Amino acid sequence: MAETKYIFVTGGVVSSLGKGIVAASLGKLLQARGYKVTIQKFDPYINIDPGTLNPYEHGECYVTEDGRETDLDLGHYERFLNIPTSKANNITTGRIYQNVINKERKGDFLGKTVQVVPHITDEIKRNIMVLGKTGNYDFVITEIGGTVGDIESLPYIESVRQLRWELGKDCLCVHLTYVPYIAAAKEVKTKPTQHSVKLLQEQGVQPNILVLRTENELSKAICRKVALFCNVDEDAVIQSYDVPSIYEVPVVLANQGMDTIVLQKMGMPTNKKLDLTLWKKFLENMKTAEKTVKIGLVGKYVELPDAYKSISESLLQAATYHKRKLDLRLIHSEKINEKNVAEQLGDLDGVLIAPGFGQRGIEGKFIALKYARENNKPTFGVCLGMQCMVIEFARNVLGLTDANSTEMDASASHKVIDLMEEQKNLTMMGGSMRLGAYDCRLEKGSKAHEAYKSDLVRERHRHRYEFNNEYKPAFEAKGMKCTGTNPDTGLVEVVEIPELKWYLGTQFHPEYNSTVAKPNPLFMSFIEAAITK
Repeated sequence: MAETKYIFVTGGVVSSLGKGIVAASLGKLLQARGYKVTIQKFDPYINIDPGTLNPYEHGECYVTEDGRETDLDLGHYERFLNIPTSKANNITTGRIYQNVINKERKGDFLGKTVQVVPHITDEIKRNIMVLGKTGNYDFVITEIGGTVGDIESLPYIESVRQLRWELGKDCLCVHLTYVPYIAAAKEVKTKPTQHSVKLLQEQGVQPNILVLRTENELSKAICRKVALFCNVDEDAVIQSYDVPSIYEVPVVLANQGMDTIVLQKMGMPTNKKLDLTLWKKFLENMKTAEKTVKIGLVGKYVELPDAYKSISESLLQAATYHKRKLDLRLIHSEKINEKNVAEQLGDLDGVLIAPGFGQRGIEGKFIALKYARENNKPTFGVCLGMQCMVIEFARNVLGLTDANSTEMDASASHKVIDLMEEQKNLTMMGGSMRLGAYDCRLEKGSKAHEAYKSDLVRERHRHRYEFNNEYKPAFEAKGMKCTGTNPDTGLVEVVEIPELKWYLGTQFHPEYNSTVAKPNPLFMSFIEAAITK
C-alpha cells in the first residue's frame, strides 16, 4: 500500500460503551484480511499517564514493552491483535500540553501566541500520524476517549475534522452510540443517537459508519431510521449487541460486513479473504467447554474487576485453551482472616495473589498464602503477590516473624523485600519504578522453565521494590528457590517451592504478555496444575 489509512473511533450518548472493544474488533477483522494494523488511544484527561491514577478511578494501568504506563484499552488491543504496543499508542491531554509547553519554553514558536488551534491540534495530529509514518502500517485506528460533547474532547474532535480534509479518502470516522430500550414504553429509542451524531456534525465531523450499542438485536426498520436521520448509508449502520464474551464481537461485526464496508469506503480492494479460523476455534472451545476450573483472585480492588482486567483475561484464555469454563472468584484480601480462610479458599482449584501497592489488605494475602502453601493448593503470585509469598515464607518458615517489605514497614529488622541502592535517592513519583520489558534467565528443571520451554524470556515490569538477595541462601536452604533472575543485575524475578505441586511467584507481570492467539505459558501451566489437582 502506498498510503497509510486512518480510522477514528468516537463515542456518544454515554461513556463505557466499548469503543476499545469495537476498535480492537475492527482491527482484528482488517488484520484477518492480511493487513498490517495498529491501534492507539487518545485520553482527554490532564494526567501525563495513568501511572498515578487510583485503580478505582481508572481501572488497570497497562504497561507497554517500552515502559509506558497506559490505559487498559491497550491491553484489549494487544490481546486481539497479538502485537505489542508502545508509548506512541497512548497519548493523554497532559502529554500533549506538556509537549507544547516544552516547545514554547525552548522558543520553538518564535514568540507567537500559543493557542489550542493550531498549536495543540497540530501536536495531536502529529501524534496521530507518527505511527503511520514510522510503523509501515496499512491502517492506524485511533480511539478518541470520552464522549462527544465533553469539553475535554473538543481539541481531539477538531483535529479529526482537520485530518478529514487533509487526508480525504485515506481517513474514515466510526461513531459508536447507545440505543436504549425503554421497558415501560416497550420501545427502542433512536433519539439519543440522532442527537449524538448532530453534535458531532456541529463540530464539523460527519461519521461514515455508525455502530449502535444495544442490549438486543435491532430491527432493519430501526437501522433504516437511524441511517436516514444521521446521513449515513443504510449498510453502514452496524449493530453491537450484547454477547457472552467480548471475543465474540469481531464475529458479530464480520457477519454484518463491517470490514468490507470500511475497505469499500476507503477505495481499497475487498478480494482478500477474511480468515478468522483460529479465532473461531478459540470461541468454539469457549462455548463447548463443559468442565469448570475454579480460581480465586485475592486482591484489594475486587469491587472493580477492571483493576485486574489483564489477569482475568489471561486466566480466561488459559482456561479456554484447556477446554474449561473459568469460574473466577474475586476475594477481597481485607476480608480474609484465620477463621474464614478455609471457607474462602477451600473449594478452589487454584489461587492467584494479585499485584498492587500499599499496606491495605496485605495481611489477608499472607493468611491466604499460608493456607494455600500448607494445603498444597496451586498458587500464583504476581508482582506484589510474589513479594507476599516471600514475606509469608520468611515469617512462617524461616522464623523471621517481623519480616516485611520496606514499602510496608521501613523499620522492619528483616527487609526481605527492599529498594535497590540506586533507587533510594529517587524521589519523583514513578522515578524509582522498574517499568517495561526486562530479560529473565530461568533455571532448568523449574516450573517456569517447563512452562516457557526456554532458558531466557522477556517480560514486563511495574514495581519499585525487589527481593533482597542477602536472604537468598536462607530461602533456598528452606525450600523456596529463586528460579528466575535478571542476567544483568542478578535481581530475582521468579520464586518457586519445588516440593509443592505448583507454588510460583513472578516479580514481573506475565498477564501483560498474554493474547488470544498466544496465551502466556505461566497462566497455561497454572491452569493445568489447577485442573489436575
